[in-house]
Formats: sequence, structure tokens, C-alpha cells
Amino acid sequence: MTPAAIVSKLWNFCNVLRDDGMSYGDYVEQLTYLLFLKMADERTKPPYSQPSTVPAAYSWPTLVKKDGDELFDHYRHTLENLGNEKGLLGLIFNKSQNKFQDPAKLRRLIVDLIDKENWSVMSADVKGDAYEGLLEKNAQDTKSGAGQYFTPRPLIQAIVDVIAPKPGENICDPACGTGGFLLAAHDSLIKHHPHMTKVELKALKEGTFKGWELVQATARLCAMNLMLHGISGLESDLPLTVADSLATDPGERFDIILTNPPFGKKSSTTIVAEDGKIARETETIERDDFWATTSNKQLNFMQHVKTLLKQNGRAAVVVPDNVLFEGGAGETIRRKLLHDCDVHTLLRLPTGLFYAQGVKANVLFFERKPASETPWTRKLWIYDLRTNVHFTLKTNPLKRNDLDEFVQLYAKPRTATWSAENPTGRWRCYDYADLVARDKASLDIFWLKDDSLEDSDNLPAPGILAAEIVEDLQAALEQFRLIAEDLGAVEGE
Repeated sequence: MTPAAIVSKLWNFCNVLRDDGMSYGDYVEQLTYLLFLKMADERTKPPYSQPSTVPAAYSWPTLVKKDGDELFDHYRHTLENLGNEKGLLGLIFNKSQNKFQDPAKLRRLIVDLIDKENWSVMSADVKGDAYEGLLEKNAQDTKSGAGQYFTPRPLIQAIVDVIAPKPGENICDPACGTGGFLLAAHDSLIKHHPHMTKVELKALKEGTFKGWELVQATARLCAMNLMLHGISGLESDLPLTVADSLATDPGERFDIILTNPPFGKKSSTTIVAEDGKIARETETIERDDFWATTSNKQLNFMQHVKTLLKQNGRAAVVVPDNVLFEGGAGETIRRKLLHDCDVHTLLRLPTGLFYAQGVKANVLFFERKPASETPWTRKLWIYDLRTNVHFTLKTNPLKRNDLDEFVQLYAKPRTATWSAENPTGRWRCYDYADLVARDKASLDIFWLKDDSLEDSDNLPAPGILAAEIVEDLQAALEQFRLIAEDLGAVEGE
């Protein structure tokens, strides 16, 4: 079966379960448990003949043999007991619960849908793409909030295309969600380096990738996603840590960091930086490696990414607009970043890309450099994909070819498409001196005229206008909510 056919089959069954009150997210999670058990069982048979990591009392055949209330009880005990195991089993099954209401529907999923396929024989592309399809459908369910963990795959593909990972480089995402960046980097390495040696292929599977994810349920989906795509396996450790990656410097350093940190301002921990200031929250963590103290999570992630990079390591970080213009700690961090790193490229993204509403985002590309008295950033090249560009999640979603021009222009040598003679060019560069002379060293730079402001005949379709108004209002509400929280914290002291 094709990935689309498998997704369709599994998804149609989800619609049956929704009548019982099961959410999309719950369904994908239950599917993860069952797929894992089925594949673990498949690996015990030829040609693999591997010992199972799953205790025999909770193996796949024990589920297939049971029915009715007996199946329900056994499934519940299976989840509870496997959740107490260490390692990969613990990661997949930790805090797992049976969300089915009807034993007959659980049995149908086990016997009719999962047991009939041989998942281990399927190529990693087929089963991985099928699972990705389910994750994307889950992200589209705005009520679940799962969209905040899902970065649009065409955007990820374009970012990976310009970063161009090479064999032997190690790659990290400190806020990995369901694993989109790690998987795209893996696919890029396979595609562009088809003649890797056995040693390189082993390193690709076991030593190339590292991810951190704070939310257990999301980490579970990421673990399954990585396994289905062939990154590590049932018998090896997954390159995934369930923890707040901001809490401490892990000591590891990476050649490439690709990440879309969670939106939302507050950090769950207190950071004490080299400026000695403390952002008050529940616990205090000293980070001597941070330039400034702030409760803005994205600004902390920018500093964290700088720490995680090896010298001359490359990073691509999705950031909301406030990271480009916010004063105080934001200005301190931007000036230090421009001085200590080569901040060479900024991609301004259009609205309507993300499942989290009200987000105006960008991708900042930079390289970490050795200590220097003179600034490393010489020129910042900006590509404006926002002005006069409109996407919607359903009727006009972003496609990979929408980023073709950016990908082509990113390569060196670079030539601006903007000039006085061509004022509609989207690719323009700014010197370091111009950037630091701007108010608060703001990188929130735009030069294209908004056609809708110039000519009312040029207005986007009413649906797009309405969606943009909603996004702007939600972004404003989010800012006011954060201000109210800050005021409440001050008044409560």
C-alpha cells in the first residue's frame, strides 16, 4: 500500500473512534503503542531473528489472541507495565493509558488494520511518510494544540537544502517536536550522498542526530517517527532526551542546529546570566554562557543555540518577529550575536504557515565563530517572502517550490535582486554598520511596498484578509496577555 492509502485507511478508522470521544492526538498515540508492539514482534522473526525488547507477557501475539473485556484488561496492563521499563520502552510507553471506550474497536484496529500489514518489510519511506501524514492531520486539528509542535514540511525541506548537511557532521534540534528537522536532514544525507561507506551509514543511524523535547507525549511521537524512518531502531538507543533543553548546557557541541523553538514567551525556569540579573520563576538555573537574562523563551533559545554550536557550526532558527526588534535583553542578545557570530541570512516568512495562530515568523541563519575583537557579521542578506505573499493552511498551503528563489539566491556568490531600478526585488543586503546603527539594533527590516495599501483593487481575497486580521488580533492578544502576566507578577511581590 502507498503511504497515502495507509494514512487514508488509518485515518478513516480514526473518524469512527471520534464518535466515541477519542481525539486525533489520542488516536495517533494509541496507534504508536500498537505499531511499536507489532514491529517489535516482526523483528523476532526471520530474516531479523532478533531478541525482543518487549517482555513475552506483553508481546503483540498476546493482544491478537484476546477479545472483549479480556483484551481491554490486558491492553491496560501492557501499557502500565511497559511504561515502567527503562530505555526505549519507557520512552514510548511512559504514562501511557488506554483511551479506547469499546473493546470491539480496539480489536478491529489490532486485527484488521495493524496485524494485516508487515511494517518491518515496508520501506522506511513508506511507513515513515504514512506516520508523518497522521502527524500532519493531527496538527491540523487546531483544538488539540498539536500544531505548535509541527513546522511546515516544505519550509523544513528548504532550510535543510540550503544548510546542506554532509556525512560526518552531527545535527541537533534542541526543541525537536515530532522530529521534522532531524528527519529532513537524514533524508537529505541519504539523497545527496548515495555512496556512503558502511562506517558512515552506521554513524548516520546511531551517532548523527540529537534531539531534546520537553513534552513527554510529543517526545513519544518523535521517537516513533524516528524509528519508522530508520534512525536508530528497536534494539538501539534513540537520540532523544525528554527534558527542558534550556535548563542547562549539556556540554555537547554540534556542527548543525536546526530548530523551531516553541512559541510563547515565558520560560519555565529562571535563568541567571553573566549580567547577573535574575528572571524570577520557580527554580533558579545559572547559565554563565548566556549574554543576558530574560523570560522570553525564544531569546533564551537563541543564546542556547549559540552555546550548542561548534566553532564554525551552522544554525537555522525559526524566530517570531519580537526576537528581531524587542529592546532590553533582546537588543543585548542581537548585538552580541552580530558581533560573535556571522549572522548572514534572514528569511522573512509570510503569515498563514503555522498551525499556531497569530505567529509572524522568520528564519535566522548564522555561524558561530572564534572570539574576536572585530565583529564577524559583515553583511546580513534578507529575503522577504512576506510582503504581498499570502498563504492559508487549507486552500493555499506553502509548497516547496514557493521557496525555490530563496534557495537559489542563498548560494554564494550572492547578488541582490533589489535595486533602485528594481524596487520589487525580494533579496537585499545590509552592512553590519547599518544594522548596529538602527534603533535597538533592530533586524525587523522591510522595504517592499504593500500592494494592498497602494491599490484597493489589489486587495487579497476576503478569506485571506479575514485570516490575516484574525492572526494580527491573536498576536496582539498574546502580547497583552504576557504584559498582564508580568504586571501580575510584579503586583504579587
